[in-house]
Formats: sequence, C-alpha cells, structure tokens
Amino acid sequence: MEIKPLNKKLRLFGFNNLTKTLSFNLYDICYALKPEQSHDYIEYIDEEYNARRLTEILTNVAKIIDATILNIARQDYDPQGASVTILIAESDVHPGATCGETVAETPGPLPEAVVGHLDKSHITVHTYPETHPDQGISTFRADIDISTCGHISPLKALNYLIHTFQPDMCFIDYRVRGFTRDMDGKKFFIDHKINSIQNYITSKTRNQYQMIDVNVYQENIFHTKMLLKEFDLDNYLFGSSKKELKSKDKVRIKKQIKHEMMEIYSGRNIPK
Repeated sequence: MEIKPLNKKLRLFGFNNLTKTLSFNLYDICYALKPEQSHDYIEYIDEEYNARRLTEILTNVAKIIDATILNIARQDYDPQGASVTILIAESDVHPGATCGETVAETPGPLPEAVVGHLDKSHITVHTYPETHPDQGISTFRADIDISTCGHISPLKALNYLIHTFQPDMCFIDYRVRGFTRDMDGKKFFIDHKINSIQNYITSKTRNQYQMIDVNVYQENIFHTKMLLKEFDLDNYLFGSSKKELKSKDKVRIKKQIKHEMMEIYSGRNIPK
C-alpha cells in the first residue's frame, strides 16, 4: 500500500529539521544440551557478529540510503558483545527539494537495491549475547538505531536488516521528532503520512511473522513487534539435532524455548 506525501509542492524554509529515528531489537534464541555447548554458542555469536562484521552490515545500510560515512568507531568487549557507531552525511540533494517528496509508505529495498538520500546523522549497533546458567537457554540481542534528518526515512533499511539477521523476534520503534517550516513559517511536525511500520516490510517477511502494532498517531510514535510463526526444533538446538533426543525431551525443550520466547515477546515473566 502506498501513501502519498503530505504535499508534493510544499516548499520549506531552509533545511528540513525533522528527525526520524528507527530503533529496533533483534532476538535469536538457542538451546544447548550441555554447558560446553552454551559456551560454544556464545563464542560463535561473538565471532559471527563481532565489531568488524557489524561494521560491514552498517556500511551496507549507509549504501542503501546513499549516505556518506564520515567516521566509524567500533569496539569488541570482554567477555562478549560489540558496538559500532557510524557518523554519516547525506549525498547531494537535488535543488528545490520539497517536503515529503521522497517518502512513500512502501517496502524498503533488500540487499541488492540502493536508493535514497540521508542528512547528517548516525547509525549504531550494540550486541548482547547471554546464556542462562543452568537451563540451556541462550539468547542473542542486537539493538540498532538509525537516526536521520531531512527527506528520507530510515525505514528504508528495515528489509535489509531483517533479512541479514533473520531474527526469531523483532521489536521496532519509529518516531518523528522536532518540526520544520514552510515558506510562510508554518510548522510541520511530520513530512509524510504513515499508517504502520509493517507497510515498509515485504509481504514475504510479514507472512513469516506474527505482527502487532501499538501506534500513537497524534505523537508520531509507531511500534511493531514480530514473532516468527514457524517452529522447527532443529533451528533452535545448537551443536545437536532433535533426532538425538527422546520424545519426552523434545516436548520439554520445545515448551521451554516457546516459554522463553513468549516472555520476551510480552515483556513480562510468565508462570510455568
């Protein structure tokens, strides 16, 4: 579904000062039968998403939105985890740009496609590998923030990031802050119409997840959370497979993983 911009002919006074921020948390859940497998999972995640790899991912985000990278700061942590911050500037915007003309509520590109403009801002990522000391559950969380000013929405990077991380769960927040003015001095607190974050995600991806929206339209705040529909135990076992398990163990472990996912998805502890 495509939503037209507020006004294609709206001329702004000076720079578009609206700040558009996309923040989301990605979760990967794993079950390890033995303590050493939990340790191996954390080591695997720490290497798979180290600061160098995360820099490559965020550099690709910058390419998707046609941004120029000004500076990169990155750090691997002990015992685990990593962070990357990239300061970026927009590419040249054509003369006579008008409010909202580059923003449409349609799915953003997958890794192959590159289009857009970005004003001075930043992209950050932080990772949080974690394991339960005695119950076999391990989780990997990545927090990503893309903050932009001006004409293009950071939502255009959503499909690439979901495709790259393929999370079990995803929590997405989008907010437009500040205001910009037209030539008569009238304030505009948003420069495009938006109905749902879901409309920026491809239908193929939407079909893979249960999705819930919580939006505060009058405050330009939008929230979507996603939970993977399909459950195959082999996708959650690290260092082993379900064929190695007894039937009662399959049932127990599956129940335990699903319980962990529902607690994270609902944001509360659920009695077993």
